[in-house]
Order: sequence, then C-alpha cells, then structure tokens
Amino acid sequence: MSTNGLVVAIVGATGAVGEEMRAVLAERRFPVSRLVPLASERSAGQTVEWRGEDCLVQVLNEDSFHEVDIALFSAGGSISEKFAPIAADCGCYVVDNSSAFRMMPEIPLVVPEVNPGALEQESMIIANPNCSTIQEVVALQPLHAVAGLKRVVASTYQSASGAGRNGMDELRDQTIDLLNFREPKNNTFSRRLAFDTIPQIDVFQDDGFTKEEHKMMFETRKIMELPDLPVCATCVRVPVFLGHAMSINAEFERPISVEDAMSALENAPGVILHRDPADFPVAADAQGADDVHIGRLRVDPSAPNALTFWVVADNLRKGAATNAVQIAELLKAAGHLDG
Repeated sequence: MSTNGLVVAIVGATGAVGEEMRAVLAERRFPVSRLVPLASERSAGQTVEWRGEDCLVQVLNEDSFHEVDIALFSAGGSISEKFAPIAADCGCYVVDNSSAFRMMPEIPLVVPEVNPGALEQESMIIANPNCSTIQEVVALQPLHAVAGLKRVVASTYQSASGAGRNGMDELRDQTIDLLNFREPKNNTFSRRLAFDTIPQIDVFQDDGFTKEEHKMMFETRKIMELPDLPVCATCVRVPVFLGHAMSINAEFERPISVEDAMSALENAPGVILHRDPADFPVAADAQGADDVHIGRLRVDPSAPNALTFWVVADNLRKGAATNAVQIAELLKAAGHLDG
C-alpha cells in the first residue's frame, strides 16, 4: 500500500467496461497511487492509457493481488469465481461486475444511491448489480420512499454494448453487410441484431424467462430489501451501440400523483428528470454520463396507484464502471481502505 494513495487493479482491463473503469477512476479523482491492469494471456504485451501514459497490461494469475488494495473485476463470472476469493484472501477488496456472487446472502449487492448501508455487512467481496437493474432501482427507490412499491413490470431495450466489444463489433459488421447486400453473420447474438430486435438476453431458464430477466427480478428484491416484491421483466436487445433504455410500470401501496413523483425524482441523487413529455431522453442523451435519465412519467389508468415511465442510462458507466467506482469511494469513506 502506498502512503500517497491506493493500489488499484482492474481485472479485464482491456475490455469495454475495463476501459470505462479507468476513465471513471481518473475523472472522479479516486486516490490511485498505482494502477494494475490485469487481463488474460491474449492481452500480454498490450498497454492501456493511464493518466496520459502507457501502462503495461499484466497477465492475471494467483499472485496478482499481493500488493493490491482494491480490485475492480469485469472479466466474466468464471474468472471472478476463481480469482475474487484469491484476491480477498490477500486482503484485497473486490468489486465484482459479474453475476457470480450477486445472490449470495453473505455478499453485499450495492447501488450507492439506493442501499449504501449494505456495505456494513462485512465482506471483502462486493457485488456490482446487473446494468439494467442499477438504472431501474435508482429510478424506483425515490418513488418507493414516497408511496411504497407493490409491483414492478419492466421491459428493457438494451444496446449491443451489453455484450461487450464483440457485441458492438457484430452490430457494426451486420449493418455494413446488410447495407452492401451481403448476408450478415451472427456469433455473439442468437439472431441478427442489425435492423431488428432480439427478445432474448442470456440463456433461457426452465420457467421461460432468460437469465437476464431473472437477474433483474431477483436483484431488485435484494437491493431494495423487498424479498416478496412482485417483479416481472422482459429484456430485449436492440440495434443501438451504447445505452440501455427501459419502460417501467410500477404499482404502489399508497396514492402518488405525477407531481409528487416528479418532486421525489428531482431531489433524488443520480437522477435527471425530463418533465416535458416531449423532452423524453434517448440513449444518446446518457452516453458518456453517470446519471439515470427519467421521462414520460404518467399515471397508469388501468391500475390503482400506478405510474408508467421511461428510463435511460449509459450501461458501461452507471450500469457498470461508475457504480463500481462509487462502491470503492464508499469503502474509502468508511475507512476500509487506507491511503
């Protein structure tokens, strides 16, 4: 540990989320004395930019964490399952962006605007939620505080970047092929994404929902500490490069007016409210930013005490990298990280 800051590792440093993690650490001036970019052997010899200089990517192995204070993981569940406990045993805090630990009762699942108190649970591993779950609960928490959530139905419109660089590359290549009258190929997605939509994200489960939909349903309950909350999700991949959108229908225990909801959202951390219905946010509005945009807020006339609204966020930033760095900031503020 350095007396001038913290030794911070990024596992998956050459990926799309790893790149954003570096950017967010720099932008938010997190006290990094030394950055340790880690990746697989395929990335050996590569460099990444850090504070205007090239930083050599190191190959991830069991000895990577002995001098590291905190590691931000974004390299997939199997890597996290193997190396996060190794890092924790070395005294290194882990903020993991995979789904490997999210639903374990002993592991905090944290969105700083919603449940920062979850970090009081002693654990060297902290789980970063699913990207769509993050923007959903940031929008729901202020409304829940006013009227009490009763039921949530969410339909997502998730960009290709949710599948990483391979997803964005495949959307680009498919678009080029179609515009040049060539037959497009699909490897990352189950169907052609260019100029179409795919109502499947991750693998199907026995109940007909996908794993992504399960993540949203189960993670929402854990983060909001509402274990019996009825939640239903439909997750759809759309031909957008960056930024996730969703339509949320929420029923409440108590009456809540549009004005009450707007006032709560305007005062909520991390939220930008678009009051004018015609000023609705789109994915481009959220790109490169950390706020969750909310618009098209209206009363649902088909159910009592129900609202419907539109939510947009940058899935690589607030949906992944920024949330992870915010968790690191909370750990630092609570005295868990010295330097």
